[in-house]
Amino acid sequence: MSTLRFKLLETACQHKAVVLEKEEKRPSEFFGEHVFNRTAMAKYLSKRTYNAIIDAIDNGTPLGREYADGVATGMKQWAMEQGATHYTHWFQPLTGGTAEKHDGFIEFEKGAVIEEFSGKILIQQEPDASSFPSGGIRNTFEARGYSAWDPSSPAFVVGDTLCIPTVFISYTGEALDYKTPLLKAISAMSAAAVKVCHLFDERVTKVFSYLGWEQEYFLVDESLYAARPDLVLTGRTLMGHDSAKNQQLEDHYFGSIPTRVLAFMSDLERECLKLGIPVKTRHNEVAPNQFEVAPIFEETNLANDHNLLLMSIMKKVARRHSFRVLLHEKPFKGINGSGKHNNWSMGTDTGVNLLSPGKNGVENLQFVTFLVNVLAAVYKHNDLLKASICSATNAHRLGANEAPPAIVSVFLGKQVSEVLDKLEAATTEEAITMDPKSGLKIGVAHIPEILLDNTDRNRTSPFAFTGNRFEFRAVGSSANCGEAMIVLNTAVAAQLNDFYAEVEGLIAGGTQKEKAIFSVIRKLIKECKAIRFDGNGYSEEWKAEAARRGLDCETSVPVNFDAYLRPNNVEIFTSTRVLSEVELHSRCEVKWETYAKKIQIEARVLGDLAVNHIIPVASRYQSVLLDNIAKFNALFPADEAKTLAEQDMKMVRKVARHITAVMEKVDAMVNARKVANKLVEERAKAIAYHDTVQPLMDEIRYHIDKLELIVDNEMWPLPKYRELLFIR
Repeated sequence: MSTLRFKLLETACQHKAVVLEKEEKRPSEFFGEHVFNRTAMAKYLSKRTYNAIIDAIDNGTPLGREYADGVATGMKQWAMEQGATHYTHWFQPLTGGTAEKHDGFIEFEKGAVIEEFSGKILIQQEPDASSFPSGGIRNTFEARGYSAWDPSSPAFVVGDTLCIPTVFISYTGEALDYKTPLLKAISAMSAAAVKVCHLFDERVTKVFSYLGWEQEYFLVDESLYAARPDLVLTGRTLMGHDSAKNQQLEDHYFGSIPTRVLAFMSDLERECLKLGIPVKTRHNEVAPNQFEVAPIFEETNLANDHNLLLMSIMKKVARRHSFRVLLHEKPFKGINGSGKHNNWSMGTDTGVNLLSPGKNGVENLQFVTFLVNVLAAVYKHNDLLKASICSATNAHRLGANEAPPAIVSVFLGKQVSEVLDKLEAATTEEAITMDPKSGLKIGVAHIPEILLDNTDRNRTSPFAFTGNRFEFRAVGSSANCGEAMIVLNTAVAAQLNDFYAEVEGLIAGGTQKEKAIFSVIRKLIKECKAIRFDGNGYSEEWKAEAARRGLDCETSVPVNFDAYLRPNNVEIFTSTRVLSEVELHSRCEVKWETYAKKIQIEARVLGDLAVNHIIPVASRYQSVLLDNIAKFNALFPADEAKTLAEQDMKMVRKVARHITAVMEKVDAMVNARKVANKLVEERAKAIAYHDTVQPLMDEIRYHIDKLELIVDNEMWPLPKYRELLFIR
C-alpha cells in the first residue's frame, strides 16, 4: 500500500482557509505604501532632486550623478522606515525570471558599523555576468557585468529588502536581460509614432506603450505537490491519466471561488496593492483549480515589472495558504493550460488612444493609420511574433483547442474588416474629401460608431483587435511579457518609420498630405490582407489556407527561433537600435540551450519515475495477480481454474505489455539523449531533443497512464489528477 500518498491526501484534506487579519485601511489608503513613488519622493527628496528625477522619468532626461546621492539618501531613509535592512538591484536575466543579490545597509569603519547607501551604489552594481545565460557574449572566465538603475520603474520594499529595478548588461555593453531592449523598443516606438502623429497633431511629444496582462495559474495543495517529483522539478505532470471529471461540465469557469482559494486571493491582492500593482480582477478559469488575476493597464515597462513581481509574490503567498502555484503553461494533460493575454495599445501624451476611433475625419484617419500599420507590422513579422512566444513549456498549450494556434493571424471582426475593405476599394477622391464647414472627411461614415464591443470575440485568434487595443493571446503564463513586447513594439516602430518616410516622399513630390496618407494606407491594406482571419483557427482548413497565404506555419519550437536571425527581422532590430545582430545571435543560442535543457530535465525525471516508481509498483501488482492465478490452479480443477483466472491472466498480459513498452521506450529515450548531447551546436541539439526525445516521452507517458488505470489504487505511488485538481 502506498502509505505516503494516502498520508499526504489526509493532510491535504485537513488544510482549511487561512483566516486573514482584518485590514483596517481601505485599498486607496494603503495602495503603493511599499513603493518609492512620487508621493514618497516628494517627501524624502529635496525639491531640486525631486524635479530632476521626475524629469528623468517623464522625459527620459539623463539624471546627473550630482543628484544620485540625494536620491540614495532619501530612498534609504524611506526604506529603513519601511523596515528594510538590505538592498538589491532587481533585474531580469535571460533565465526568464528575476534575479537579486542582497547587501546590507551597513559599512564597517574602524571597528564600528554605520548605515550607508550612496548614489554610486544606487546607480550601478556588478553582478557576476558569467553565471547567467549570455549565449556566448561572455566566457565563463569573464565575470564582469553591470546592473544599472532604471529610474522609470520605482523602487519598492519586499520584506526587509529595498528592490531597485535595473537593466543588466555585459562588460562590453551588450544587453543580458529583457528590460534593456524593452526600454529601447518602447523608445523606438514612441519616436516613430510621434513623427506619424505630427501628420495629424503637432502637439504630441511622446507616445506611450500600454500593457494589460491577464495572469492565469493553477493552485495545488503543497502536500500533494511534494509527492509529485515531476511537478517539483519540471512544473508539470509528466504522467497522469485524466480524472473521470475534469472540465467537461464547464462548471468551474466564473463559478463561486472556493473559500480557501479566496483567502489566498485576498492575501495576494493586499500584498500587490501595497506594492503598487493595480490588481483589479480575480476569477475561476476554465480548468479545475485554475484561476486568473488581472490589473488595470499601465505603461508597458512598469506593467512588465509588476507582472514579474506578482509571479514572485504569489509563490510566497501561496505557501502561507499551504498551496503551490503552478505557472507552467500545461501542468495537466487533458485540460486547459494557462496563458497570459497581453493587451497592448498606444496612447499620446495629449490623452489620445491611437487605436480608438475618433469623432471627426482627422481623428478617424489617424485611427485607421495606426490600425493598418500595426496590421502591416504583424504581417511582415508574423514569424518573429510567433518566435517571441515560443518555448518548451508553451508548446504544450498552443493549438490544443484551448489556446491560439501556432500561426499568427489577426482578428478584426466584421465591422472593422468592412471599414478596411471599403477603404481598399475606394479611390482617393471617394475616401478623402474636404468640407469647408466640417473639414476633412473620410469616406466611411460609420467609423465613429465602432465601439469597444462592436463584434464577437474570437478565442482562436492569437492577435485580436478588441475595440481600442490588440490582445496578444498566445503569450504563455510563465513567460516574461518583455519578450513579446520587445518584438511587437520594435516591429511597429520599424513599420511606422517606413510609413512616415513613404508619406513624406509623396508630400515632397507635391501630393496633398491627407491623400498621401490614404494612398499609403490603401497600399498597406492590400499588402497585409493575408494576416486578417476571422474564422476558426483550430481547423485543418485554416492551416492549409495560412500556408497558401504565405504565413509561417512551422510548429517546431527550435526551428521557430530561426525567425530572429532572418534578414528582414534583423533589420528592424538593428535599424531601431533595439538589439544588435550579435545580441540576436546570443539570444537564439540561449533559447536553443534552454529548450534542450528543459526537455533533458523532463526526460531524466520521467525516466527516473518510470524505472524507480512505476515499474516496481506495476511488477508488484503483476505478482499479486500471478499469485491469485496460482491459488486458483491449486484450489480448482484445471478447466474451472482457467475460467476463474481468465480475467487475471488478461490483466497480467496487459501489465506485462505496458511494462515492456515502458522499459523499451525509456532505453530508447536514454540513447536518444546521448546522441543529442554529443551535438556541439545548440540549435542542432535543441532540434534533436524536439524530434527524437520528446516523441519518446509521449509514448512512455501513454503506457504509464494505461498502467495507472490497471494497477491497484492503493499501490499507486503518485497523487492522481482527481486528487491534485479537486482537493482544496
